[in-house]
Amino acid sequence: MFVGMSDRGVWPRAWLAGWTVVVLGVPAGAQTSAPAPPALFDSPEPLEFTLTTNLKAVDKDRGTDRHYHPAVLSFSGPDHAPATLNIRVITRGIFRLKPTTCWFPPLLLVLPKKAAAATVFGHRNKLKLVTYCRNKDDYEQYVVQEYLIYRMYNLLTPRSFRVRLARVTYADSAGKETAVTRYGFLIEDDRELAERNRAKVVATKGMLQDEIDSTNMAMVAVFQYMIANTDWSVWGLHNIKLLADSIGVVYAVPWDFDWSGVIAPPYAKPDARLPIQSVRQRLFRGSCRTADELAAVFAPFQAKKDSIYSLYQNEPALTPKSREQTLRYYDEFYKTISDPRAVKREFLQVCGNRT
Repeated sequence: MFVGMSDRGVWPRAWLAGWTVVVLGVPAGAQTSAPAPPALFDSPEPLEFTLTTNLKAVDKDRGTDRHYHPAVLSFSGPDHAPATLNIRVITRGIFRLKPTTCWFPPLLLVLPKKAAAATVFGHRNKLKLVTYCRNKDDYEQYVVQEYLIYRMYNLLTPRSFRVRLARVTYADSAGKETAVTRYGFLIEDDRELAERNRAKVVATKGMLQDEIDSTNMAMVAVFQYMIANTDWSVWGLHNIKLLADSIGVVYAVPWDFDWSGVIAPPYAKPDARLPIQSVRQRLFRGSCRTADELAAVFAPFQAKKDSIYSLYQNEPALTPKSREQTLRYYDEFYKTISDPRAVKREFLQVCGNRT
C-alpha cells in the first residue's frame, strides 16, 4: 500500500546524467583498488543477514511521529568473514504499518555510506526492507510472491525497481523477544532508480495518464491488469513513482504490489468505487488504446512469457502450491491477450479517462 514519510518526495541530492570513467596508463605493478563487492541487486541468491535492534520499541513505533532506532546489520563480507554495520531503522508504510494488518512493520534501513561502500550494500544510504508482516508460512509466501512481481517487471523494462530477496533474522537487542527468521526483500532507492535511468524523480501529484509517455503508461496499465492490481494512481502518486528524462518526458514506475489479485492476501480488498468484488478480478485501469496499439503493448509480454514463467519455476523460496496457482493465474492473462474478443471485452470496452 502507501509508503511512509521517507518514501515520498525527493531527497535533496545532486543528479548526474551518467558518466563513464576510463582509467588509462596504470604502471605495471602499481596498486589498484580492491575488487568491487558483488552488486546488491545483480544476484538472484537470497542475501542472508541479521538485523539486531530493540524489536519491541520498533514494533510500537507506528504513529505519525516516528523515530529512528539504532540497529546492527550482521552479514558475510566479500571474503565470507563476519561483517557488521551500525545502522538506523525507521518504520514506514501506511496499511502494512497497522498492527491489525502486520505483526511487524516494514522498515527503512539507513546505512553509513562510507562504511557500507566496501560491502555488498555499496555506497547506498537508504534501502526499503519489506519484512515478514506475520510470522506465518502463508504470509511469507506473500512476500516471496511480491518480490517475484518486481523481478517480473524487471524483465519488461529497466524503468522498474530492482529488488533482492533476503533471508532476515530479526534479533532483539534487549534480549526479551524471540528471534524470527523469515524471507523479506530489499528495494532499490528512488534516487538510484532515477540515476540508473538518467532521469529525475518527479514528486508532482495531479498528472493524468495521458501526460505520461504513451508506451510506458500502456505497459504499466497492462502489467497492473496482468497481476490484478487496482491499488495505484498516477494522479495521486499512489504506488507510482514518476521519472522525467533530460527533455522532460515523464515515465511511470509501479511499485508496492501486495494488494495484487495474484497474491490476494486476506487484508486486500478492492476500492468500493470499482466494479469488482474481489482483488482476484482483473480490471484494466488504463487509458483507451486502439486494438493495434494494444497489440504492440502485448508484444513484450508475449516475448518474455517463457522468462517470466521460468522466474517462478526456478525460485526455491516459492512453494509448489504458490507456483502452480500463480502460473495458472498468468495463463488466464495470456489467454485473454491472445483472444481478440477477450481483448475487446477486457480492454477496449472498459477504458476511459484514467488517473
